[in-house]
Amino acid sequence: MITIWHNSRCSKSREALNILEIHGREFEVFEYLKVDFSSDDIKKIIKLLKIDDVRDMLRKKEDIYKELNIKNELLSQDEIIELVVQNPKLVERPIIIKDEVAVIARPMDNLLNLIKPSI
Repeated sequence: MITIWHNSRCSKSREALNILEIHGREFEVFEYLKVDFSSDDIKKIIKLLKIDDVRDMLRKKEDIYKELNIKNELLSQDEIIELVVQNPKLVERPIIIKDEVAVIARPMDNLLNLIKPSI
């Protein structure tokens, strides 16, 4: 099953949904701005994305990123994850999860490469 962390106001997120539909993929939509998620959810995505720093899955140009000074190297990963849980707008979108792999669909080729083996 494929899950998309989706923001309906984001054109890239809507484009990812469209690609999944065009390719006939079954998927679940997780509207992360409307539904609470936990620090464990973020930790799982970090693992699936195969990244070491949670900052790699965040929207660095968001005002809240700057206001919270998330680039501060003194912040621990757990502290940043808690800030993300409290401020879901920080999550880069769309995130696509398939089996035990996740990608940020920017560029959209990341999504296509994820679903390609099953097309």
